[in-house]
Amino acid sequence: MAQSFAFYNQRAEEAAADAEKATLDNVRERALRSEKTWRGLADQAKKVEDDRARAEVERRERREAERLAEEEAAEA
Repeated sequence: MAQSFAFYNQRAEEAAADAEKATLDNVRERALRSEKTWRGLADQAKKVEDDRARAEVERRERREAERLAEEEAAEA
């Protein structure tokens, strides 16, 4: 199952916090790389969520248009 934007964003925030409190350079750099990766995944998840929502609206509009067309055809 795909993870949500909130999940990925939370992990990015945790990695950013880890980088902030790291005292060793290599640990900080690792946390920053991790944050960058999580943010990329969060961005992708957000895009997927937005695309799905947009597609659902389009499907709903198409079904309504088809229903109206069927009603008009039945009246004619």
